[in-house]
Amino acid sequence: MDFDLSPEQTQLKDGVDRLIAATYGSLDARQQLAREPLGFSETIWMRFAEMGLLGIPFSEEEGGFGGGPVETLVVMEALGKGLALEPYLATVVLGGGAVRLGGSAALKERVIPGVVEGEARLALAFTEAQSRYDLNDVATTARASGDGWVLDGAKCVVINGDGAGHLVISARTSGSRRDRDGISLFLVPADAPGVKIHGYATQDGGRAAEIALSGVAVTQADLIGKEGRGLPILERVAEFAIAALAAEAVGIMAALHGLTIEYLKTRQQFGGPIGQFQVLQHRAVDMLMALEQARSMAFYAAMMVDHADAAERSAALSAVKVQINRSCRLVGQEAVQLHGGIGMTMEYLGAHYFKRLTMIESLFGDTPHHLRRVGAAGGLAA
Repeated sequence: MDFDLSPEQTQLKDGVDRLIAATYGSLDARQQLAREPLGFSETIWMRFAEMGLLGIPFSEEEGGFGGGPVETLVVMEALGKGLALEPYLATVVLGGGAVRLGGSAALKERVIPGVVEGEARLALAFTEAQSRYDLNDVATTARASGDGWVLDGAKCVVINGDGAGHLVISARTSGSRRDRDGISLFLVPADAPGVKIHGYATQDGGRAAEIALSGVAVTQADLIGKEGRGLPILERVAEFAIAALAAEAVGIMAALHGLTIEYLKTRQQFGGPIGQFQVLQHRAVDMLMALEQARSMAFYAAMMVDHADAAERSAALSAVKVQINRSCRLVGQEAVQLHGGIGMTMEYLGAHYFKRLTMIESLFGDTPHHLRRVGAAGGLAA
């Protein structure tokens, strides 16, 4: 199988790499951008739009550029290398993904052009305090009222929720809290009456928000997909998110491995660079092996995320997340140990890579969660 990028994909990769290198050339540059009101640069976000990055997964009919999972992989890997702060995952993959996969033609026409042009930012609000990794555990309610619904409840750890203009919110229109049926998705303006957003900085330097909903009115036009059939859309979005996070993690691990190798070559101890000691060389090779395993699984995710068989696709994406999580932990911990004390200081870029890898490890399911899913599916081989 040919894993080489096409000329168009190579051109995309070169362009994104140059932009990220110019923008996030140092830790100081990243920290300065993080101090912006939204936690990222709106100017850089518009550069993303100008380059067509925000329209990659959307079809040309929807106003996008008709890219696919490989193009998303290319962008996410570059964002990982630079530890970019812009809400690409939140807007394009999560919120935009829900609209792309479940929205009506009218809703897509209303939302997607704004996303592609950089004028609209979205966030997916699906996590609740009790839900952990179960997408079907939804206590937020949507009560029928006239020709619409009234939403009440709360969402937590909404990625880039305080910088979004619209929220994609999961709410229960019927059934009990953990039923698979009865979950609906709604597109809600962030400034709608009854919506309260409390934003905060996350450990990896990004942004998240706690969202409270009290008597929030929505209409039939705000419904994404069919009433009570929102869970399959959420599950597909989660699969695309895992594929995107796998690519981002590969970019981070590649950068952190390179940083560690450079440190081993330059750190002087016992009369020479510490990289001359074979035991440290072996540990650096272990990092490289984990990185390459993760890279293979990131490509596997890009191949399988559009696979027609839902059961095979789900098991494959869970297997991807297991290996990505394991590689994140090994590469991150080895980098810290090989650096010594400096590896944990916030004045050093490597510590920020480590923090982001730790966050990725828990996003959309930790290792035990996805191991159980692979086991329940009977493994990857029929």
